[in-house]
Amino acid sequence: MMDINAGKDWLIETLRKDQSPDGSWNYPFDTGISTDAYMIILLRTLEIHDEELIHGLCKRILSRQEKNGAWKLFYDEGQGNVTATLEAYYALLYSGYLSKEDRRLQSAKKFIIAGGGLSEAGTYTKIMLALTGQYQWPAFSQLPIEFILLPLQFPINFYSFSIFGRANLTPIMILATKKFSIPTSRTPDLSELKMHRNDEETWIRSNEWRSLLSIIENGAKSLIGLPGELRAKALERAKKYMLDRIEPDGTFYSYFSCTFLMIFALLALGYEKTDPHIKNAISGLKSMKCDINGYPHMQYTTANVWNTALISIALQNAGISPEDKMVANANQYILSRQQDKFGDWVIHNPTSLPGGWGFSNINTMLPDVDDTTASLRAIARIIPSESASWSKGISWALSMQNDDGGWPAFERNTESKVASFLPIEKGEFLLLDPACADLTGRTLEFFGNYTNLSKNHSVIKKGIEWLKKDQRNDGSWYGRWGICYIYGTWAAITGLQAVGISKDEPYIQKAVHWLRDIQNDDGGWGESCHSDNRKTYIPLHASTLTHTSWALDGLISISETPTADIQKGIKFLLTSLKNNDWTFKYPTGQGMAGAFYIHYHSYRYIFPLLALSHYQNKYET
Repeated sequence: MMDINAGKDWLIETLRKDQSPDGSWNYPFDTGISTDAYMIILLRTLEIHDEELIHGLCKRILSRQEKNGAWKLFYDEGQGNVTATLEAYYALLYSGYLSKEDRRLQSAKKFIIAGGGLSEAGTYTKIMLALTGQYQWPAFSQLPIEFILLPLQFPINFYSFSIFGRANLTPIMILATKKFSIPTSRTPDLSELKMHRNDEETWIRSNEWRSLLSIIENGAKSLIGLPGELRAKALERAKKYMLDRIEPDGTFYSYFSCTFLMIFALLALGYEKTDPHIKNAISGLKSMKCDINGYPHMQYTTANVWNTALISIALQNAGISPEDKMVANANQYILSRQQDKFGDWVIHNPTSLPGGWGFSNINTMLPDVDDTTASLRAIARIIPSESASWSKGISWALSMQNDDGGWPAFERNTESKVASFLPIEKGEFLLLDPACADLTGRTLEFFGNYTNLSKNHSVIKKGIEWLKKDQRNDGSWYGRWGICYIYGTWAAITGLQAVGISKDEPYIQKAVHWLRDIQNDDGGWGESCHSDNRKTYIPLHASTLTHTSWALDGLISISETPTADIQKGIKFLLTSLKNNDWTFKYPTGQGMAGAFYIHYHSYRYIFPLLALSHYQNKYET
């Protein structure tokens, strides 16, 4: 077993070796095989014959297939995931490199049919199938495009949704209005996967949805203008919404899903396949390709700012000077990525100026609270507090607090319960951006440890109260953007400790007991992705480096001495740093419960380095 210094040295040198020339770290943002499948389908639909890429993506998809023919979203998911398997099956067929007679596709088909066929696919997959001629447009296609014209004061309007929801719904509404479909001569026939004649009618609308649709339709009827004129105006506004938010690389907000949909929406509006907007969008998607174990992977987006900010913080906590070339280059990169554009966030936050940071290396108009506070932590030691960059970043982060006291990711006060009535699977993740414990805790940690904001400031007090109300009965907190209860509990504990909450407070001790109770026999911690879907903590029955680091960091922050559970956790980290089994590929981030998970390749270095450094700084100095 390495000692702490040796472990830290190995982590630091690994990070030094992996840094990019521009000062950032471009570790993969690995979201499984879905984007790989969609890229094949997109290229074949547009008749772009990039055979090297298509063949490489096929190889990656096949490398992730289970022995029973299925694909999984995470290791302990069960037999497999019908949606992921359907996406893989369709893409592999559409590629032309495999036929239905291939034994691997035969096994996949058998799994899909056993799981219920096309009707059991997820929402986004059904939309893709409708676009390519395999499925009828689903029920929510009746959401009228005129919805985008409703004024902000209407009970539910376009800006009731989160930015992520709007980015995806805008092209979907265009496509649904046009009932657009574009099969090609190479499109596979998936009719054998329709288990019942009325498969397309399985998107049954709830009574709440009928009521909501009635409200929206009445609102649309109240708009002044002839129906045809209003429809044309709504389509034009939706098109403008997309085009105004195209990043310099050609993507729509730098996200794969909404860029994919935008391309089809532009086709539906009459754009040619060779139009510069479409060509630039394809080029932008291709630029997000990365290599994982010798296979190409189409990233959903890039994570350069997030990776670089977190790594800079971890290195500085480990004693690396801000003047060290590695940290200095990282921090210059971070400073260069501060945003100066007004984005959609200004709709619900009209009194603030720009100054936040976004997630990806090509994001220029979509800042978020997490990346902003992470970036500010990274540059805190190199930039004077009176500088414009610092003050703009602080002001923006402060201004993003919700009225309820918590912090969201992208926009203030966009958690309308009405929006959740839309018949969209996982709609609460796609359409809403509520305050969450991970963001609120980390924002408090930033203000408590990196600024001179008074612990009695109303912003701090409101944040504390929000966290107290959000704690679960067992003592844990749910983390929206990670897996899941360990993540939220770590962020809440460290945040509350940073703003002066005593470790002896009963609710803090309750959280500490919860963390100790779920520690594994090997000294580590591990949580299943099932936690987010089931809305309760589900153990992984194995330990991961990242979960262990989060739990340890939380315990270290409130323990005056290195307790036995902390010592066991440190031992697990030091004995496991260089291992490379399935636990190191297990997702530790999520975008949509039960559907979208993220394996951050950077986390195995960042969070162990932070935990080891905090241990050493607190107990060995």
